[in-house]
Amino acid sequence: MDGSVRTTPERVPPVETLKSQARRLRDSLQAAGTPVSHAQALELLARQYGCRDWNVLHAAAGNRPPPAPVQLGDRVRGRYLSQAFAGEIIGVRELAEGRYRITVQFDEPVDVVTWDSFSAFRRRVSCTIDRRGRTAERTSDGRPHMELAL
Repeated sequence: MDGSVRTTPERVPPVETLKSQARRLRDSLQAAGTPVSHAQALELLARQYGCRDWNVLHAAAGNRPPPAPVQLGDRVRGRYLSQAFAGEIIGVRELAEGRYRITVQFDEPVDVVTWDSFSAFRRRVSCTIDRRGRTAERTSDGRPHMELAL
Protein backbone atom coordinates (compact mmCIF):
# COMPACT_ATOMS: atom_id res chain seq x y z
CA MET A 1 0.00 0.00 0.00
CA ASP A 2 1.20 3.50 -0.80
CA GLY A 3 1.52 6.67 1.17
CA SER A 4 1.31 7.41 4.84
CA VAL A 5 -2.21 6.04 5.19
CA ARG A 6 -2.21 2.37 6.07
CA THR A 7 -5.42 0.66 5.02
CA THR A 8 -6.48 -2.16 7.33
CA PRO A 9 -9.28 -4.65 6.60
CA GLU A 10 -11.27 -3.20 9.51
CA ARG A 11 -11.32 0.22 7.78
CA VAL A 12 -12.22 -1.10 4.34
CA PRO A 13 -15.88 -1.81 3.56
CA PRO A 14 -16.94 -4.96 1.69
CA VAL A 15 -16.22 -5.17 -2.05
CA GLU A 16 -19.87 -4.55 -3.03
CA THR A 17 -19.88 -1.33 -1.02
CA LEU A 18 -16.63 -0.24 -2.68
CA LYS A 19 -18.10 -0.90 -6.12
CA SER A 20 -21.18 1.18 -5.22
CA GLN A 21 -18.90 4.00 -4.06
CA ALA A 22 -17.01 3.82 -7.38
CA ARG A 23 -20.31 4.00 -9.32
CA ARG A 24 -21.37 7.09 -7.35
CA LEU A 25 -17.91 8.66 -7.92
CA ARG A 26 -18.15 7.95 -11.66
CA ASP A 27 -21.66 9.44 -11.82
CA SER A 28 -20.57 12.56 -9.88
CA LEU A 29 -17.55 13.09 -12.09
CA GLN A 30 -19.65 12.67 -15.23
CA ALA A 31 -22.21 15.18 -13.92
CA ALA A 32 -19.32 17.61 -13.34
CA GLY A 33 -18.16 17.18 -16.94
CA THR A 34 -15.30 14.75 -16.31
CA PRO A 35 -16.39 11.36 -17.61
CA VAL A 36 -14.36 8.37 -16.40
CA SER A 37 -14.76 4.64 -16.93
CA HIS A 38 -15.81 2.35 -14.10
CA ALA A 39 -12.26 0.95 -14.01
CA GLN A 40 -10.84 4.46 -13.62
CA ALA A 41 -13.33 5.17 -10.83
CA LEU A 42 -12.19 1.98 -9.05
CA GLU A 43 -8.56 3.11 -9.32
CA LEU A 44 -9.41 6.60 -7.99
CA LEU A 45 -11.32 5.05 -5.10
CA ALA A 46 -8.35 2.81 -4.28
CA ARG A 47 -6.11 5.86 -3.98
CA GLN A 48 -8.65 7.51 -1.67
CA TYR A 49 -8.26 4.51 0.64
CA GLY A 50 -4.47 4.86 0.47
CA CYS A 51 -3.93 1.85 -1.81
CA ARG A 52 -1.71 1.62 -4.87
CA ASP A 53 -4.51 0.31 -7.09
CA TRP A 54 -7.87 -1.46 -7.16
CA ASN A 55 -6.30 -4.92 -6.80
CA VAL A 56 -4.65 -3.93 -3.51
CA LEU A 57 -7.89 -2.40 -2.21
CA HIS A 58 -9.87 -5.46 -3.29
CA ALA A 59 -7.44 -7.70 -1.41
CA ALA A 60 -7.70 -5.47 1.68
CA ALA A 61 -11.49 -5.78 1.57
CA GLY A 62 -11.26 -9.56 1.45
CA ASN A 63 -14.21 -11.82 0.85
CA ARG A 64 -16.30 -10.67 3.79
CA PRO A 65 -20.05 -10.91 3.46
CA PRO A 66 -21.89 -7.61 3.06
CA PRO A 67 -23.06 -5.93 6.28
CA ALA A 68 -26.53 -6.48 7.72
CA PRO A 69 -29.26 -4.62 5.81
CA VAL A 70 -30.04 -2.64 8.99
CA GLN A 71 -27.98 -1.50 11.95
CA LEU A 72 -28.84 -0.80 15.57
CA GLY A 73 -30.63 2.54 15.83
CA ASP A 74 -31.69 2.70 12.15
CA ARG A 75 -35.06 4.26 11.39
CA VAL A 76 -37.08 1.90 9.19
CA ARG A 77 -40.40 1.70 7.37
CA GLY A 78 -42.18 -1.28 5.95
CA ARG A 79 -45.03 -3.69 6.45
CA TYR A 80 -45.62 -6.13 9.28
CA LEU A 81 -48.42 -8.65 8.71
CA SER A 82 -49.54 -6.40 5.83
CA GLN A 83 -49.81 -3.33 8.10
CA ALA A 84 -47.64 -0.26 7.33
CA PHE A 85 -45.26 0.82 10.08
CA ALA A 86 -42.39 3.14 10.93
CA GLY A 87 -40.01 2.40 13.75
CA GLU A 88 -36.51 1.93 15.08
CA ILE A 89 -34.20 -1.08 15.04
CA ILE A 90 -33.45 -1.83 18.71
CA GLY A 91 -31.77 -5.21 18.18
CA VAL A 92 -29.72 -6.88 15.43
CA ARG A 93 -27.96 -10.24 15.57
CA GLU A 94 -26.41 -12.15 12.68
CA LEU A 95 -27.58 -15.76 12.68
CA ALA A 96 -26.05 -17.25 9.57
CA GLU A 97 -24.80 -15.73 6.37
CA GLY A 98 -27.59 -13.64 4.97
CA ARG A 99 -30.01 -14.05 7.92
CA TYR A 100 -30.46 -11.62 10.80
CA ARG A 101 -32.62 -11.60 13.93
CA ILE A 102 -33.96 -8.07 14.40
CA THR A 103 -36.19 -6.33 16.92
CA VAL A 104 -38.24 -3.36 15.76
CA GLN A 105 -39.85 -0.83 18.10
CA PHE A 106 -42.84 0.63 16.23
CA ASP A 107 -43.53 4.37 16.51
CA GLU A 108 -47.26 3.62 16.73
CA PRO A 109 -48.74 0.26 17.75
CA VAL A 110 -49.61 -1.99 14.82
CA ASP A 111 -52.88 -3.96 14.79
CA VAL A 112 -51.83 -7.45 13.69
CA VAL A 113 -55.39 -8.77 13.41
CA THR A 114 -57.46 -8.03 10.31
CA TRP A 115 -60.76 -9.24 11.77
CA ASP A 116 -63.20 -6.36 12.46
CA SER A 117 -64.44 -7.77 15.79
CA PHE A 118 -61.02 -8.16 17.39
CA SER A 119 -57.74 -6.25 17.64
CA ALA A 120 -54.27 -7.11 18.90
CA PHE A 121 -51.79 -4.26 18.90
CA ARG A 122 -48.04 -4.80 18.91
CA ARG A 123 -45.51 -2.14 19.81
CA ARG A 124 -42.40 -4.29 19.37
CA VAL A 125 -41.65 -7.39 17.29
CA SER A 126 -38.69 -9.66 16.67
CA CYS A 127 -38.25 -11.63 13.49
CA THR A 128 -35.61 -13.14 11.22
CA ILE A 129 -34.98 -11.33 7.93
CA ASP A 130 -32.78 -11.92 4.90
CA ARG A 131 -30.51 -9.36 3.22
CA ARG A 132 -33.51 -7.96 1.34
CA GLY A 133 -35.27 -7.17 4.64
CA ARG A 134 -37.91 -9.89 4.32
CA THR A 135 -38.92 -12.84 6.44
CA ALA A 136 -39.11 -16.36 5.06
CA GLU A 137 -42.40 -16.83 6.96
CA ARG A 138 -45.43 -15.77 4.96
CA THR A 139 -49.05 -14.93 5.59
CA SER A 140 -51.87 -16.96 4.05
CA ASP A 141 -51.87 -14.64 1.01
CA GLY A 142 -48.16 -15.28 0.40
CA ARG A 143 -46.70 -11.99 1.68
CA PRO A 144 -43.70 -12.05 4.02
CA HIS A 145 -44.59 -11.39 7.68
CA MET A 146 -42.07 -8.52 7.70
CA GLU A 147 -41.01 -6.43 4.68
CA LEU A 148 -38.61 -3.57 5.31
CA ALA A 149 -38.44 -0.77 2.74
CA LEU A 150 -34.68 -0.77 2.21
